[in-house]
Amino acid sequence: MAARRSYCDWNASAPIHPSAAAAVARALELGNPSSIHAEGRAARAAVEKARAQVARLVGVEVGQVTFTSGGTEGAATLLQPAHDRDVLFVSATEHACVLNSAGYPVSRRHVAGVSARGGFDLNGLFDAIDARGLSPSDVVVALHIANNETGLIQASETFETMSNRGFTVIADAVQAVGRMPLTNYLPHVDALFISAHKIGGPKGVGAIVRRAGVCSDVRPLMAGGGQEKGLRGGTENVAGIVGFGVAAEAMALASAAWAATAVLRDTFEVGLLALAPDAVVFAVEVTRLPNTCLFAIPGLRAETALIAFDLDGVAVSSGSACSSGKVGKSHVLKAMGVADDLAASALRISFGDRSEMADVERCLASLERQVARLRRSAA
Repeated sequence: MAARRSYCDWNASAPIHPSAAAAVARALELGNPSSIHAEGRAARAAVEKARAQVARLVGVEVGQVTFTSGGTEGAATLLQPAHDRDVLFVSATEHACVLNSAGYPVSRRHVAGVSARGGFDLNGLFDAIDARGLSPSDVVVALHIANNETGLIQASETFETMSNRGFTVIADAVQAVGRMPLTNYLPHVDALFISAHKIGGPKGVGAIVRRAGVCSDVRPLMAGGGQEKGLRGGTENVAGIVGFGVAAEAMALASAAWAATAVLRDTFEVGLLALAPDAVVFAVEVTRLPNTCLFAIPGLRAETALIAFDLDGVAVSSGSACSSGKVGKSHVLKAMGVADDLAASALRISFGDRSEMADVERCLASLERQVARLRRSAA
């Protein structure tokens, strides 16, 4: 029998929930939801049920949800200038799908700094806006609610301040949805985007959520046949959408189990610092997602450690999983002012609602062997 592996990379992609996988398989038999016959109506009903399930998880009305192919398409759809005077501001620690969004010309994109802890620099944002003489109505700010690498949670007050200034606020809620309450953020966000595979749904499906009465001038990337009320053309990915809905419902029911990941994360960090007192845990001083730990042990290179973990049956990452499998230095840590040598050692552990203490123990056992080898080589 093959040895059990420990999957500790939930921020990259959550293992598909068994109920979602089963729902996807059943939904593959459904028809085209735009057809008016019985098979088409059944497919339409399944899509709309999923829309309601996703809406409940986010905490919005059903009509606010538009399905997409994932977080990247959601960002690309929302980050298009509505007017030729609009200027986009993003934080330096955003996901690549926001930083590389091509909707705005370079001359109308500005990257705002963050603090050493990763928090958004509001004063720097205001200074940059004032320096350009921009009207609040011309300002669009894209900001993650929770960072995919450090797990840092941006304060809801930050979003409230930007909204009160009259800015259009777009939120990356990919890592946040289902893992933390969004209640305090929703009133101050004009639109947000999410992805199914972060919550145990299938890959290749996501959604944008628009606050009622705002963001009405969003243009579809694909006009198609008018599906999704004209916001996302093309025949709906029925099976993916159904799986998304079932995963959303399962995530809502597992909220207590998800909160319990903080115990696993904290246990890992205690063990980490016992094994390597010189280890650095990033963003530990601020509020983080309960499941995420980004850390570095000086001298233990990330690419070497990833291979060692994998050989020991543990799946972890060195940060974002959206770099074509490359192991590179984190732009998030660079923005936080972390030295290159330390950033090159950064590793991310992220747990989920189906993780167990045995996963923590396997992580620490592997790390203990790696640290012992590191100390021997340095002796």
